[in-house]
Amino acid sequence: MPRHGILPAGTARLLAFAALVFILGAAFTAVEPRFLSTQNISAVTRHMAANGLAALGLTLVVIVRKFDLSFAGTACFSAMTIGYMIAGGHDLWLCIMVGVLAAAVVGAFNGMAISYFGLPDIVTTIATGSIAGGLAFLYSQGRTIFQNFVTSGILDLNDARLFGYSVSFFFLIALYAVAWVFMHRTRYGASFYATGENPVSAYFSGVPVRTYTMMAFVICAVTSVFAVVLILAESGTADTNKGATLLMPAYAGVFLGAALLGGTSVLATLAGTLLITMLLDGFSLLGVPYYYSDGVVSAILLTGVVLFDARVRQLFSDLASFIQPVTSASEKRS
Repeated sequence: MPRHGILPAGTARLLAFAALVFILGAAFTAVEPRFLSTQNISAVTRHMAANGLAALGLTLVVIVRKFDLSFAGTACFSAMTIGYMIAGGHDLWLCIMVGVLAAAVVGAFNGMAISYFGLPDIVTTIATGSIAGGLAFLYSQGRTIFQNFVTSGILDLNDARLFGYSVSFFFLIALYAVAWVFMHRTRYGASFYATGENPVSAYFSGVPVRTYTMMAFVICAVTSVFAVVLILAESGTADTNKGATLLMPAYAGVFLGAALLGGTSVLATLAGTLLITMLLDGFSLLGVPYYYSDGVVSAILLTGVVLFDARVRQLFSDLASFIQPVTSASEKRS
């Protein structure tokens, strides 16, 4: 007969995640009491919004079993596109729409090249990301754009508050809620998972796997623009490095969340992003140099990839099954 655990499936992982958040928060607070101040918590939620938006689109790419290394370069290109249009005096929402369109074109190119022409995802996205990052220099030859930012209204996106917290955080939660319903309560979300799990079976089941793969790359590019808009709103300027820092936290959030909660999902990414943002904010509050914090994030990313890899989990399972009979035999002899 099957044995049932004391806790419902997944509850133990959620409790472990909650304990990890508590331990991390307590450790930072013990060293720097300002970590739990209202001002710092507000900063954490604001920074989490940018990291979480970039990670959300990446989640879909990972679900279809691909990698996208271009969205940071795409974000830089879109940031300069938006900044250039703001400097030209155009309406803010038109500027953002053009930036989204520019990113969607890059994402569609990635998706078509990888899904329809069979090009390798890592090589292709490295190339397109480098091209997009290079195109960002064409707007101002690498100089910072700041004209009309104060009067454009983009700074209001960073300053707006609801219940004392940034509106961008509530936008993040709302978007994740929509994404959760889409991925886990509709057949379209199930088709994304089917595309990643077994594309051949999904194809013969009527799922247009190439289209879903392409859409994952488009969504990843678009959400990176949402993230970089928040970065532009916080800094009040546009330069060619805006968005370059999104890559590592996004990947770390996706894979750490998958390792903690047992698989890639919208909620797992949100959980991983919270932990990564807490770490980055805590290091910043303690005055830790960025190269140390980047090293920690990179180590977390590597750990998440190792734990998420099915081959590693199978290895631990084989070791456990090898040790278990020996333990049982010893118990019987005793």
